[in-house]
Amino acid sequence: MTKTKKVEDLSFEDSMQELENIVSAMEKGDMPLEDALTNFERGVQLANNSQQKLKQAEQKVEILLKQNEQEELSPFDESDLN
Repeated sequence: MTKTKKVEDLSFEDSMQELENIVSAMEKGDMPLEDALTNFERGVQLANNSQQKLKQAEQKVEILLKQNEQEELSPFDESDLN
């Protein structure tokens, strides 16, 4: 039996991937009720965790933008990479 990681230990990407897997499995409709409820509960936890991680990322972006309000943003130029 594989051990399920704690939701809060998962990255945003891992949470979303697991959530997609749960949704796909549940959409098939051949899951026993108890398993469906367990998966639904896990899915809600994953969705909440993902939402929280997105909110944290948004806050970091806001902080960075406010710290650099005086600096003007310049358009991205791929030639700068070479």
